[in-house]
Amino acid sequence: MRYLRWIQFLVICNVLFTCKDANQKNKEVLATDAFSEEKFEYTNELAGETSPYLLQHAHNPVNWKPWDDKAFELAKENNQLIVLSVGYSSCHWCHVMEEESFEDTQVAKLMNDSFVSIKVDREERPDVDTIYQTALELVNGSGGWPLNAILLPNGKPVYLGTYHDKESWLAILSKFSSEYNNNPQQLEQYAELLTNGVQEVYGNATINQNESINKELIQSSVLKISKLWDKEWGGNLGDQKFIMPSELNFLLDYAIIADNPEVREHIKNTLDHILLGGIHDHIGGGFFRYSTDNQWKYPHFEKMLYDNAQLLSLYSKAYRVFKDPAYKDVIESTLEFLSADMKGDQGGYFSAIDADVNGKEGEYYTWTNAQLKKVLGTDFALFSKFYSIHKENSKDGKYLPFNRMAVSDFANSNSISVSELQNKISKWKTSLLKVRRERIQPKKDDKIITSWNALLVKGYVDAYTALGDDEILQKAKSTFDFLIKNNYKSKKLVHIFKKDSKVKDVFLEDYAFMIQSALALYKVTFDLNYLNIAKELNQKVIADFSDSSGLLTFSSTDELITKIIRADDGVLPSANAIMAQNLLELGHINYDKTLLKQSKEMVSLVSSQFKDYPQNFGNWGVLMLNTSYPYFEIVVTGTNANALITQLNTYYIPNTLLIGSTVESEMPLLKNRYVEGETYIYMCQDNTCKMPIKTTETVLLQFNKLGYFGLNP
Repeated sequence: MRYLRWIQFLVICNVLFTCKDANQKNKEVLATDAFSEEKFEYTNELAGETSPYLLQHAHNPVNWKPWDDKAFELAKENNQLIVLSVGYSSCHWCHVMEEESFEDTQVAKLMNDSFVSIKVDREERPDVDTIYQTALELVNGSGGWPLNAILLPNGKPVYLGTYHDKESWLAILSKFSSEYNNNPQQLEQYAELLTNGVQEVYGNATINQNESINKELIQSSVLKISKLWDKEWGGNLGDQKFIMPSELNFLLDYAIIADNPEVREHIKNTLDHILLGGIHDHIGGGFFRYSTDNQWKYPHFEKMLYDNAQLLSLYSKAYRVFKDPAYKDVIESTLEFLSADMKGDQGGYFSAIDADVNGKEGEYYTWTNAQLKKVLGTDFALFSKFYSIHKENSKDGKYLPFNRMAVSDFANSNSISVSELQNKISKWKTSLLKVRRERIQPKKDDKIITSWNALLVKGYVDAYTALGDDEILQKAKSTFDFLIKNNYKSKKLVHIFKKDSKVKDVFLEDYAFMIQSALALYKVTFDLNYLNIAKELNQKVIADFSDSSGLLTFSSTDELITKIIRADDGVLPSANAIMAQNLLELGHINYDKTLLKQSKEMVSLVSSQFKDYPQNFGNWGVLMLNTSYPYFEIVVTGTNANALITQLNTYYIPNTLLIGSTVESEMPLLKNRYVEGETYIYMCQDNTCKMPIKTTETVLLQFNKLGYFGLNP
């Protein structure tokens, strides 16, 4: 590949000018809220923005500008390089670099005199972040935040790095300013080659090597993933651990369909250890971003909406499979956390809660021995034993509660009944949470992000199917209604809702996750309004995001240096994969062969990537299960359809589409299947149904006879 010729030069630049190692650069900690109503010595154009991250930099002496055409026009007019700095509100090293460099007048003078400086909130503009992170990964092997790049006036990068201290940043600025003044042609050549490299990365995303999609491909891919497993602590091997819900969702589907006890045990072991560990907030509910060790004990204390939304779905699915009461408890505590700590006054949910208070990571969540003794009194000894409050688990004299034993095991080992221990745990949590609420609260990023809130709607629906609580379903409905009211204007979604926000951008993830959530609501409510919204949004995707490659573009615009086509899962599910799943469901609901064909073609385009890196393509793995194993449409019609679907939903049955109606319907899957005064269940494949049956037990028996679902009524 052509870009290999210039990688050595760019790697040398990174070695010379980057002082932090890769692990240090990628730390994410501190969040900063909107600036207060006080007078400042400096004010730049970011003061007119609404992003908490951009407002954090609004009073730097650097003349920051938001990402827009005017900034690039100014750079072209003045023939100046551009400094692009990308971060987000809860990024610790973003905050450190601001204090060391962007608040420094010497640095600011050099940036203001020789560059046009642009600040970007990666959560507002994930497309900008994705493009330049890809370039950074090409030259550095990994990415991270803050992302600091130097660009030509046309946006093509000549340098990329992450955190730099003041001296190295000054050296980088001086070096590239001088190079541009004295030898601009050489920088232009480097920029062109690097841009070609980025374009090639996204071009490779759509190369189809014609891998056959079958059970053997899936089985070999699961075997490849299993080589990564940590057999003791769950998850994948590594010094740090992310939960990876997309991978776990695929593996759980596979374990059930293939009735594979080894995969099933890995999922259970992983989910159990996550619950016991400190990555799960035992006092306030919800989950932290990731574990800084391999045993899930000590997290990075940031809480993200997208993590908690996906984990709500994952544990809801797992509860339907394993029937473990601990999973029900975590569903309920996560629901409580989301309502108490992440919901905005207007109805949408905030994007993040900071890790730090007053610059100290975990300050809000950790405890000294003295603090615990004061709150717990005579229960301190038992609490300490249960929650691992031991000297070897101390960090700077403070403790984070986590478990090493499940409740029943601990009770049996400590001569206490399970019910008595559970009562004590409830009282401990109530008392400690009350004290915690009195502390200085971590700041919150109050952007309402469409895609992340749509993931939460899906999470709420999954929790409803697991627990059958109508109040949870109402949360799903009200959140979806909020998004339609505030984030869907003139038949077009926007990525961000925030009062007075100027952001009008929208991305494939927003449409994909909204369609998914609309379909989820339709399937449990039978309300055709949700189905119609899904169809309407799907038409918009096909019109605005289609590409000759067969996959869908990240954005509907072409303002960046290359178009983005991403197929892999990241911290969010692959938007392309979710769209392929949406097309599959819409195709079956409406018996639309065009949509079914498009979904199947999209899956075939990523089959070779799935084979090579299955752990990064979990949502495509789900689709390959749909293709390689029998896929069923379960249709329930009649006056008692709601009750029967609620019963069926207490089991998790992958590779099925479950819909119903309490009235006569002309929809292809429902047509001519309604009988007045009766309620029937139809098991169908490709719109061809077997004889109707009346009980959920019979449905489960039929699945059990098939031999690969491992279901028992």
